[in-house]
Amino acid sequence: IEGNCPTLLGTEKLADQVMQNPQVLAALQERLDSSSHTPSSYIETLPKAVKRRIDALKQLQVKCAHIEAKFYEEVHDLERKYAALYQPLFDKRRDFVIGEAEPTDAESEWHSENEEEEKLAGDLKNKVVIEEKEAAAAATEESNPKGIPDFWFTIFRNVDMLSELVQEYDEPILKHLQDIKVKFSEPGQPMSFSLEFHFEPNDYFTNSVLTKTYKMKSEPDKTDPFSFEGPEIVDCEGCTIEWKKGKNVTVKTIKKKQKHKGRGTVRTITKQVPNDSFFNFFSPIKGYFTFYHKVAPYFYSRCIV
Repeated sequence: IEGNCPTLLGTEKLADQVMQNPQVLAALQERLDSSSHTPSSYIETLPKAVKRRIDALKQLQVKCAHIEAKFYEEVHDLERKYAALYQPLFDKRRDFVIGEAEPTDAESEWHSENEEEEKLAGDLKNKVVIEEKEAAAAATEESNPKGIPDFWFTIFRNVDMLSELVQEYDEPILKHLQDIKVKFSEPGQPMSFSLEFHFEPNDYFTNSVLTKTYKMKSEPDKTDPFSFEGPEIVDCEGCTIEWKKGKNVTVKTIKKKQKHKGRGTVRTITKQVPNDSFFNFFSPIKGYFTFYHKVAPYFYSRCIV
């Protein structure tokens, strides 16, 4: 091994000189490019008869994509049908939340799955019941909150995807949120859905309902049909929030010093700039795909149901 060391060193030196030669590097790159094993390059090496069969498979796949698109259209119709069945329950939920109605004893009955509670002795159970009634009576005398206070605000605060959007100055406004609804497009109309945020009268804006409509497409792209993975949002339209004076949390006022080029005097100007806020979800009126639209499927499929 020791006798071969000078030879190895000489070989390494020669290799370094070769790799520094631009012509050698270009030749190596050309060889690598010609030997790349991409799917298209592989197919090009196949016999003509095999390539013909592969083209037939592509046609079958495109037809499958179109059938899948029809499947999703029918799923949308099914969602619309069941939305109508859900609605009476959602209406009752809204009434309980905002205090327009009180649940009956049967509606408010909920059996605990806690086994230890079921094993409590009868006299201990009665004692607990008496204490709860006394505490409830005392609480009623002190305060009697209407409905379920801050119901939707609590959801916003405890769901990671939503809490990321909510700023501290959004919170007092969201406490006025009374209900969220999903409305589907009518049968025969292009696929779409709308989110409706219902607010009680408040000190921030005059709208009673804020809306966001999403237009969807369920058909393979003609230029890339193999990329079809189901319906996609292709456009959206928000609404104009009628903010009361000085209450618009989507903008903030900043002061900036400006120097006059000729006289050299300095003056302070104020201007409004965009401000982070959940309520940017409703702006602008059309288009604008950002993180805010990632929450749409959440409202669509989970928060409402």
